Amino acid sequence: MSSAAFGRGLSLGPYPERKEDFPSSLERAWSHLPGLFTSRTRRFGFGRFVKRVKEEARSFQNLKPGDFGAAVTELRYQLRKEGQTEGLTARSFALIQHASERTIGMRHFDVQLMGGYVMANGMLAEMETGEGKTLTAALPACTSAFAGLPVHVLTANDYLVERDAKLMQPLYQSLGLTVGTIVDGMEVEQRRAAYACDITYCTGKQLVFDYLKDRLLLRNLPGRLSLTVQKLDQKQNRLSSLLLRGLCVALIDEADFVLIDEARTPLILSQPGDAPEQKETFVQALSAADDLEPGVDFVLRKQDRRIELTERGQNRLARSGEALGGIWTRKRRREELVKQALSARHLFQRDKQYLIKDGKVQIIDENTGRIMADRSWEHGLHQMIEVKEGCEITPQKEPLAKITYQRFFRRYLRLCGMSGTAMEVAGDLRSTYGLEVVRVPTHRPSKRRFKPTRVYSSESDKWQVIAESIQHHQQLGRPVLVGTRSVAASEQLSKLLNSRNLGHNLLSARQDAHEAEVVSQAGQRGRITVATNMAGRGTDIKLGLAVTELGGLHVVVAERNDSRRVDRQLMGRCARQGDPGSCEAILSFEDEITSARFPPWLVRFFSRFVPRGRTAGVVLSYLLTSLPQRATERTHARLRRDLLKMDEHLGNLLAFSGPPE
Repeated sequence: MSSAAFGRGLSLGPYPERKEDFPSSLERAWSHLPGLFTSRTRRFGFGRFVKRVKEEARSFQNLKPGDFGAAVTELRYQLRKEGQTEGLTARSFALIQHASERTIGMRHFDVQLMGGYVMANGMLAEMETGEGKTLTAALPACTSAFAGLPVHVLTANDYLVERDAKLMQPLYQSLGLTVGTIVDGMEVEQRRAAYACDITYCTGKQLVFDYLKDRLLLRNLPGRLSLTVQKLDQKQNRLSSLLLRGLCVALIDEADFVLIDEARTPLILSQPGDAPEQKETFVQALSAADDLEPGVDFVLRKQDRRIELTERGQNRLARSGEALGGIWTRKRRREELVKQALSARHLFQRDKQYLIKDGKVQIIDENTGRIMADRSWEHGLHQMIEVKEGCEITPQKEPLAKITYQRFFRRYLRLCGMSGTAMEVAGDLRSTYGLEVVRVPTHRPSKRRFKPTRVYSSESDKWQVIAESIQHHQQLGRPVLVGTRSVAASEQLSKLLNSRNLGHNLLSARQDAHEAEVVSQAGQRGRITVATNMAGRGTDIKLGLAVTELGGLHVVVAERNDSRRVDRQLMGRCARQGDPGSCEAILSFEDEITSARFPPWLVRFFSRFVPRGRTAGVVLSYLLTSLPQRATERTHARLRRDLLKMDEHLGNLLAFSGPPE
């Protein structure tokens, strides 16, 4: 839908959303052609639009307070009548810029106008960390809301939902717009009221689950005519019970995290089942799994987080099943249970994929390091881990409806967003969501210094070098931020720092309640912060007094993440908004991403060529750290493609009986 035609919110129907149209295989292949995005982003012109905004802004410079409301009313009328044309979008941006400076004391820079323009055209803006994406988002959000369209602004977690909405609320109110927030624990009526606002801040998971509830209520979503008739019938009006007002505009902050990292598994709306597995069954499964020999009876596929039983393993289970009787005599159920038991034993580790809190198994989001208290693994895996850890077993859940992020977000009439790291997955974003990535320049030239990557043969050597690097920079008075992959790694480094009497802040999934506060202070003089993965993503780190003269914040990447984007996000925590800063990666051959891709004997073989305490050469370092990371990225991309293909297949099978959710 073109910008000129987009708008006219009152004519979109009672529950608007886009009809699904899966891209063909040829279209997907075309999206991944080398250089396709680079050439397009270079040709994307900003100058004309920014100049137009500045021309419009002159008319508001001498605007009297009493005339401001009239200007807003006139603009809203024009946008609803004509849609979001470039001229009206420029006028809207100028008015929002004027209101922002007047109400919250922040005036949009030219690069923020550029980022807003990218999103207003239904694309994804890649803006460096610290460039003010929260303020930038207000430009397209308000413009769409002026046009009468419900706007959903999505961000990474509940804290950012409340923080960003509170920060922008005075601006929205001055423009006559209402703003709502959706966070965990809200009642149905509170949610409905929040979605009824002009602009609603929420997380992806909260939004999708509320949409699934609407789908269940609407019984496969009848057509527009049927809904309109129901709206007139007060006795049978199901529309009054809906949460959302349709899927009109979604503006996604940290879009790569939401659309890529979280898109590998479907979201399932469920309720407690009536017949949970007995504890004895899970105990038997774990016992049977412990009797199997790795590499002989089963094969671990760590990179795919998958277990494969060999023929010998299947035969051993068959003999065990005959002795146990009951469900163990059924081949498919028997092997499914034991595979889950093997996964619980070998693929899911405490303080990495989950932790024990208040006697319960709680999943750790490996992309953020945060606890996902309301989530559980499927098909008995969660219960298997509970038995393994000696926790009380929770009932298995019965699925009511499910949908993938890919299918859900493609239903929006307009999808746009922003991120500090998106170019690496530009092809995926275009082929899956139709989102084109445009890189926006920085407001000030970057002063970030990249130190050479150091790779050691053992983890113990790596941690010692990291501790020495921290101590060196701390003695200079510079703050240091260290990013790790897991709670266990964070706590291991914490112990090492304590042994050196280096005071520090430890931030992991165990302390997520104070996450933003801790990260926001990471730029103070001499401060040491150890953070799990991307904890505190979206939180501004301001440098303390005299820190700028000392060289700014120093960031250490303690292990390659599954994606280069996450490494780049972590390094982007330093040298924000033209400040000085530096970053380095200190790794080892024993890191998880290497051990998941190469057999232990091969890693030991290559380690012989690296003297104790010395760094590996460039070629060997690339082979054992960078190549596994790229292979992991390809694996995750394949998982997303497989999930999308499954969605397409189900959509075709159920074409006559209704959508799968």
